[in-house]
Amino acid sequence: MKFKLSGLVLAVGVMAWGGVAQAQVKIGFLGTLSGPAGALGQDQYDAFMLGLEHAGGKLGGQAVQVIREDDQLKPDLGVQLAQKLIERDKVNIITGVTFSNVMMAVHKPITDAGVLLLGSNAGPTPITGKGCSPMYFSTSWNNDSLHESMGQHATDAGYKKVYLLAPNYQAGKDALSGFKRFYKGTVIDEVYTQVNQPDYSAEIAQLQAAAPDAIYVFYPGGMGVNFVKQYRQAGLLGKIPMLSTSTVDGTTLPALKDLALGAVTGSPYSPDLDNPQNKKFVADFQVKYKRLPSLYAAQSYDAAMLLNSALTKTGGKTDNKEALRAAIKAADFKSVTGPFKFNNNQFPIRNFYRVDVAKDASGQAAFVNKGVALKDHADAYHKECPLK
Repeated sequence: MKFKLSGLVLAVGVMAWGGVAQAQVKIGFLGTLSGPAGALGQDQYDAFMLGLEHAGGKLGGQAVQVIREDDQLKPDLGVQLAQKLIERDKVNIITGVTFSNVMMAVHKPITDAGVLLLGSNAGPTPITGKGCSPMYFSTSWNNDSLHESMGQHATDAGYKKVYLLAPNYQAGKDALSGFKRFYKGTVIDEVYTQVNQPDYSAEIAQLQAAAPDAIYVFYPGGMGVNFVKQYRQAGLLGKIPMLSTSTVDGTTLPALKDLALGAVTGSPYSPDLDNPQNKKFVADFQVKYKRLPSLYAAQSYDAAMLLNSALTKTGGKTDNKEALRAAIKAADFKSVTGPFKFNNNQFPIRNFYRVDVAKDASGQAAFVNKGVALKDHADAYHKECPLK
């Protein structure tokens, strides 16, 4: 009954946008929409739907039905929902996928079924190199790449000793691997904590005793809120510099506000990026959803705009997979994140920025772009991918 009700509600939206009851393109949105990390998937979904709205409610001139499913950050459930989208709903394309453990579970079942998978967040390393698939594209990044910018920043800033922390799952391991690839100093220790762990007091006491020049942390969603609050309460934020990625972001800053001031983040996106498409995206996202968009939102909005450009090239058709792949790989759209093109492994070559948490003109805690940390950056694994 849940699936039927969800499909009915979304089908009404298709009728309103496309003027017809029968959608020509069916898209499955699979993401983490509940629990401590649900804000990430919700940003992805909301931004994708805003992109659809900006495209006139159609993609490539065709009416669209979006079927939304919540994987609850459970890989097994993600596989079940992917199979439901493919076998029962007969979707043409699946997009979203928030966390790497879910992506690792659903990537092969989806692509092996011949359904195009357009990820807009998770980018685990195994699918970037040897495990790449012609049926998989990403509008985000390889996990390592996301963190390499802060490794470069730590080197440039002259930090001799850095302490690393991340949750114990694929993205956490990729995060610290990426940081270390570009950091030339000494890693005092790297600590892996439980996924969705609420209390970091023991880890904070240990890192304080280690006396690092800076720390680097990767704690997405509610994990990030808890860690930053406890780091601030310990009197360390501002004393021992906190470098991070996907810890203080558009989904967590509203809960942290001034508690996050002074954090230095690495990101492929900042809401203050100065390009026309981003200004429209940010303004309309704020009006519609009453919050600033995060990098998760930006990447999912890009996914909608990319699909619109590709389906325009194919005349709205999805049955010719090679034609659809070629149209997507052309990336003939304007990304809100700046320069964007696909590498051979169908992950982007893109800029990564240093984005600080500081007070804006109105005195509120906000993200301030401090410039490009890594320009036109390609991931470290694309040469292992056999795709050309």
